[in-house]
Amino acid sequence: MSPIGFGAFKIGRNVGIKYAQGYDLPDESEVDRLLNTVLDMGINYIDTAPAYGVSEERIGRAISSRRSEFVVSTKVGENFEDGCSTYDFSEQAVRGSVARSRERLGSDELDIVLIHSDGNDLQILNETDVVPTLMSLRDAGVIKAIGLSAKTIDGARAALAWADVLMVEFHVRDQSYGPVIAEAAEAGVGVVVKKGLASGELDPAEAIPFVLSTAGVASLVIGSLGLDHIRANIRLAEAVS
Repeated sequence: MSPIGFGAFKIGRNVGIKYAQGYDLPDESEVDRLLNTVLDMGINYIDTAPAYGVSEERIGRAISSRRSEFVVSTKVGENFEDGCSTYDFSEQAVRGSVARSRERLGSDELDIVLIHSDGNDLQILNETDVVPTLMSLRDAGVIKAIGLSAKTIDGARAALAWADVLMVEFHVRDQSYGPVIAEAAEAGVGVVVKKGLASGELDPAEAIPFVLSTAGVASLVIGSLGLDHIRANIRLAEAVS
C-alpha cells in the first residue's frame, strides 16, 4: 500500500458531511480523470464505503481496466440514505453489504473490508455477528483482509485478536491511539490512519510527516478533489524515510 491513500468520500457524497466547507460532487469524467491520475502519481490505495454515497460504483467504473493495480478498502455496518445513517451488523446485513460492494467495485474478491463502527466498538465486536461473518468470508476467499475502523481505543485493542487491518484516527493533536498502533505492529496487524489532518484543520507539512514517521503506520488516508493538493501530499510523504 502506498503511504498516502485516497479517501473516496468526496467523490460520492456531499450531504451530512463533517467538513467545514461544502463542495460539489465531481461528474463522471472528473472522477475517471482523478482516480486514474492518482494511480499514475503512485497512490495505489483507495478507501471507500457504502455510506459514502455513490463512491463505490464510481470507483468500480473508473478503474475497471486497472483494477489489479489498486488496493481498495470498503466497509460494512453503516448505510446512508435519505440524509441519515443506519447501522446493521447482523450476518444477513454483512453478507448482503459485501455482495453489493463486490458488484459495485467489479471485484470477485475484495481487498479489505472494515467494520464501520457507530462508536460502540466493543458492543459491535462482542454482541453482533459481524466478526465471525467477516472471518467466514475471509476463509471462503471472498475477502483478502478484514478489520475495524475504530472509534474507541478499547475497540481497536480488542480487534487485534482477529483483525488483519486497523483504521484509527491519529494526528499531532490526538496521539491517544499511539500505544495501540505499537501493539498492532507487534502483532503483525497493519494500521491505516484516518483523519490525520484533523479533518483539514492541520497543516499537511506538519501532519503528514508526523503520521508517516510513526512506526507501525502503513498508510494515511486523505480525501481531496484537488490534484495539486494530492501531488503536494505525495511529496511530503516521499520526504519521510
